[in-house]
Amino acid sequence: MKFSNPYRLMNAGGFTLIEMAMVLMIVALLLGGLLPTISGQVEQRNVAETRKQLDEIQQALIGYAIINGRLPCPASPAANTGMESFASGHNATDGVCSNFYNGYVPAATLGLSGTNINGYVVDAWGNPIHYAVTLWNNVYTQTNGLSTTGISNLPTSTSYLLVCSTSTGINTATPSCGSTGTSLTTGPGVPVIIFSTGKNGGLGGTTSSDETENVAGKRIFISHDFIQDGFDDIVTWISPNILINRMVSAGKLP
Repeated sequence: MKFSNPYRLMNAGGFTLIEMAMVLMIVALLLGGLLPTISGQVEQRNVAETRKQLDEIQQALIGYAIINGRLPCPASPAANTGMESFASGHNATDGVCSNFYNGYVPAATLGLSGTNINGYVVDAWGNPIHYAVTLWNNVYTQTNGLSTTGISNLPTSTSYLLVCSTSTGINTATPSCGSTGTSLTTGPGVPVIIFSTGKNGGLGGTTSSDETENVAGKRIFISHDFIQDGFDDIVTWISPNILINRMVSAGKLP
């Protein structure tokens, strides 16, 4: 009688260890090539989603100004309510905010969704979105401040918030972008700046002086492409012309 070799039968019905190892290696190589592509696509989607959020916040702020005759104060980072925050003893009558330059978007005041447990509207990475508003005479944050002041009496020289292309050479005492940087905001500057601290949540500030400047609580902010030193902030703003024109169109300003 002729007997079959059991090892030969085993090999005929399945993979050898060497063959399995080769298959696993090929799968690993394929996954290794795909993961960076997938990760890049996720980041592109997060950036696009956050830019869309910033655009929606812009429109919500303009809509609020049209209805209420003023811009809301930023939400205080310490309050955890998502409501606009006035300085102690102040309110919309005088428009003195507690955090003009270093607050968050007042999501509850604006009626925005997509907030975290502390009431702050967050970007695609889960970080609270920052909102700064000009301190100039509290005109923009007090009820009917713009209509009382009058369009012709608004500043024509640098008096608002500034956006520069780099923090190198900026002058924070008498705000200017200096001779090194370029001003991205023309004329008197802008009354509103909104920005996301990006994927690193502002931690790029350990190597990026540009990110450090954005959370310094001053009138100057930095915006440029994601190019170096860990900078990945996404910055946008509302110009005085756009805000005033929209309010005029709505019949809120003469």
